[in-house]
Amino acid sequence: MKKRESIIAGASRVFETNGFRGVGVDAVLAPSGGSTRTLYKHFGSRDGLVRAVLELRHQRFMQRLEGKNPADPVGDLFDQLQQWLDEHGARGCMLLRARSEYAVASPDIVELVGRQKKEFECEIARRVALDLGCENAALTVQIWLLFEGATAAASVSDHSIVAEAKQAANVLMSVARERLR
Repeated sequence: MKKRESIIAGASRVFETNGFRGVGVDAVLAPSGGSTRTLYKHFGSRDGLVRAVLELRHQRFMQRLEGKNPADPVGDLFDQLQQWLDEHGARGCMLLRARSEYAVASPDIVELVGRQKKEFECEIARRVALDLGCENAALTVQIWLLFEGATAAASVSDHSIVAEAKQAANVLMSVARERLR
C-alpha cells in the first residue's frame, strides 16, 4: 500500500473511533507510521487529510450502490446500510459527525459533506423514480430521513433498527404506488 493510502486508512480508523478534532496529528498518523512532513506533502494540511478520508468513505458507499437496479430499489438502500454497518460498525454517519465537528472551523469540510449528502439524496431520488415510474421529491426526503435516522439510531440501538426503517420505507412506497393507480 502506498503511503498516501496507508495514511488515509489509518486516519479513517482513528477518526471513526475518536472523532476528528479531539485527536492530535501524532495519533492520527500513528497507525500508518507517517510523519507530519508526509501528511503535509500528500494532503497540504490536517484538514486536507480529513477531506481525503471523507471523500474515500463517501466514494466507497456510493460505489456499493452503483449499478444496482434490484427488484426493491428503495429497500435495497437499507439492505446495503445493514451490510455496511455489519462491516464497519455503527457509530453514526462519519460524514455528519465531521460536519458537526467542523461546523465553525472549516467551511470547506461543511461544503464537502453537503455535496456528498446531496449526491446520496439524488441516488435515493433515482431509486424512488425507478420504483414508482416518476419522481417524488417529498417521498425522496422521507426515505432519506429514514435512512439517516436508522444510521444514527443503530449507534445507540442494535442493527435491527435498520430493518424497522426499511419496513417504514416500504410502507411509504406502497402508499405512493397506491396513489399513482
